[in-house]
Amino acid sequence: MPFHVLLEGMGTGPQIPAHLTRISISLITTSTDLTNKVVKGKVVQKGPLVSLAPDNFILKTVIQEEDSELNASSQNLSINVVLFGELAKNFSQGVNQEDMVVAAGFTMSKSPTVRKDNLHPFNLLLSGDDACIYVFRPKPPPDDRSLLANRRSSTLSAEVSRKTKVPKYTYVRLGDLTAGSVVNVYGVVVFFKQPFKSRGTDSCSILKITDQSNQNITCSIFCEKLEDHPKIFQIGDIVRMHRVKAQFFKDSISLVNTFGFSVVTFDGTVGGAMEPRTSSRSFHFNQEDRQTVEELRSWASSQALFPTVSAAIHLSAVQPKSYFDLNCQLLAKAPIDSTCILLRVWDGTRCPHTLLKVNVEPNVTEGPSSFSKEKENIIANVFVYDNHLDCARKLKLGSFLRIYNLRANPGHSNVPGLTSSHSVDHLAFHLHGGTSYGRGIQVLPEDSLDVQELKRVLEAFPHDDMNEPFDLNDSALLEVWSTPPELLDGKAVKSSTERGDSPDMPLMTLSELKQCELSRVHHVRAQLRSYEPRRLHQALKLYCSKCTSMQEIPDEELVAGIFSEASSDYEPCNAPPWALLSAFLTDSPVSPDRALTLLLPRQLMSDVKTKGLIFLMGTTLEETYRLAASYQNIVPVRSSGREITLLDLSAPFLFRGRKRHYGCKQCSETVLRDPSAEGVKVIDEKVVAEVLGVQLLQCVLLMKLELQDATDTLEVFLWTHAESFFGVSAEDAAANQEAQNSIRQTMESLCPPGGSMDQHPWLDLFLTAYQTKDDVGQNQTCYQICQTTLIKPPPQNRTPTPPEPPPPPSPGSEITSAG
Repeated sequence: MPFHVLLEGMGTGPQIPAHLTRISISLITTSTDLTNKVVKGKVVQKGPLVSLAPDNFILKTVIQEEDSELNASSQNLSINVVLFGELAKNFSQGVNQEDMVVAAGFTMSKSPTVRKDNLHPFNLLLSGDDACIYVFRPKPPPDDRSLLANRRSSTLSAEVSRKTKVPKYTYVRLGDLTAGSVVNVYGVVVFFKQPFKSRGTDSCSILKITDQSNQNITCSIFCEKLEDHPKIFQIGDIVRMHRVKAQFFKDSISLVNTFGFSVVTFDGTVGGAMEPRTSSRSFHFNQEDRQTVEELRSWASSQALFPTVSAAIHLSAVQPKSYFDLNCQLLAKAPIDSTCILLRVWDGTRCPHTLLKVNVEPNVTEGPSSFSKEKENIIANVFVYDNHLDCARKLKLGSFLRIYNLRANPGHSNVPGLTSSHSVDHLAFHLHGGTSYGRGIQVLPEDSLDVQELKRVLEAFPHDDMNEPFDLNDSALLEVWSTPPELLDGKAVKSSTERGDSPDMPLMTLSELKQCELSRVHHVRAQLRSYEPRRLHQALKLYCSKCTSMQEIPDEELVAGIFSEASSDYEPCNAPPWALLSAFLTDSPVSPDRALTLLLPRQLMSDVKTKGLIFLMGTTLEETYRLAASYQNIVPVRSSGREITLLDLSAPFLFRGRKRHYGCKQCSETVLRDPSAEGVKVIDEKVVAEVLGVQLLQCVLLMKLELQDATDTLEVFLWTHAESFFGVSAEDAAANQEAQNSIRQTMESLCPPGGSMDQHPWLDLFLTAYQTKDDVGQNQTCYQICQTTLIKPPPQNRTPTPPEPPPPPSPGSEITSAG
């Protein structure tokens, strides 16, 4: 099953054999001779890699024919292609959506999804030694070092010239502007509007500036990208604009941006940081510019037309029916309907008026859907409308915002989706459409004075759930990993949230984390560099909560051997008084005349719960699997000294459908006794384990992850909170292929195989640090991911239907998926 990469424009390397001829996708029918034929198209859909068994995979993709030279018609130009085995794995790792591919050596079958996806009525199947995929790659660019060497002699003088040449800009006072001139200016902002959509493709922002000439000049800025607009946070900010054109508008001079326009904004506070706000990658700023900014700051502070305090007020000072600016932090958001988005914000102060409460479905909420009672009382619900919706959708949780011209409106009548059951005097906050009075939303930089002050107030507020204990008891991971997460010496770990995207906890770097106190929870932002085990079936473990031991899930061959030995050592035995015994011979061609024994508890039979629990003796593992589909609970047993006993606990003591349950050898005191069902509505694994004296082992997920940020790397464990992190239970992962695929998809999206670190997403994680002892008794610090839930993007509607998942494999098979 070859897989080849072809470099466009290169005559060397793999090539498509000359005897192969291309056929249009639209010409493929039942009568088409596919011998030595190939199809070519662009990958428009790429499904997940699904594992059928170890080293046996399947993947479904859709390719679309783009050129029309071979097309007999304009229909059926897209077709499902199903790949099998190693070729599917290579395709998953080596082909991206939008790549151009050529498929050869395929066969054809009817498409069962043609009515649903409206694609070609046949699928192409690629399997076997003749199947082949060619993927086209653009010719790699020349080596940068070679280019540099070739151009060094011709560019050296230019480089020296650039290094010695300092740009010199001249600036015109606003009182000296003349119509038609293109100038560079400085000014103090006395009015501004946030960018809004113009009639064309650009966004427009309006501001008025002044300087020592006491001229107020209106500036109209048109830029397609929002980040190219002036980043103005409040009246009094100082802007520097290059290449703006002066023109007459309504009998007065105004400014408009021209080609090459650039703008830099500074805080207008006297003594404030000289930190420029700009999207330019490079800009000129020397001592003369610094002096100009300081002079404008000093002059502006002396003018009565500027407010002595910020226009922004705290929630504690808000009055009904007022308009105000609010500095706050975004905690969560949710769409109310197509015209309104709800932002949940706080500034650490309590509004003196009762705030309107809004109930939103958790599944549409981005961020925590609820907080502690104390915190809920100071969270404000802000309803955003019309032209501000796009900005609201792009806001990231935890961002510090300034919301301009916010209206404090008593009552619920203007709030979408709320009924009259809400009190008319409850206060709601509305950001209406339009840009009057600077109305809009601005994300504040972390180093601004307003954010620093806001952080001080927020940090004084107690975290949520501070009294909730967090148990990380695990002494047995030493046998599983060389660096185990150990006990926390009985101390409870406290946390403020159960979501990794919560902004409540201060963010720290990995290098800072290594210096922090133990037995506490810390918030970090990092990328996943690598993880173990790579074969994810090895992440499934069996854990005993009583002796804290952890072990691998027994190998399939070992379990089958235990069943085989028990069935071959069969001898007649006495039925216990609480059961009815029924023996019969199998008709298996492998072992004819082998005796099978069925024990049915009498009480369950009288309670019409015949299929609720049975004891089975003499069956093979495969036979037990088949019978488990018809009985709710099957306990495999064997004969020993004419008595009936449980199998060795290396094998499952209970089969419940597709799930198998194991017991701890060390902690179990097995006994076969009457499984009384009095008062028990449902017989589950816990009930059976208690009756049989078995200490039930819990199926868990255990992984070791290597995190990385700009300051350091750190190895952490994902165990106690692994199920909430993945949104998949370990028990389901052991029995269900779809759950296994979900885990694999998650890991490959967080740590793409073969990709650079730039392709690894940044993760907000909660980590706990604690101390344990290594093999020689030395203290060592370990870390675990805790109380972190991965937020997955909503599934996108796809036209083609992915292949049906195969039957669930045994716990020993590999967990697979693609992301």
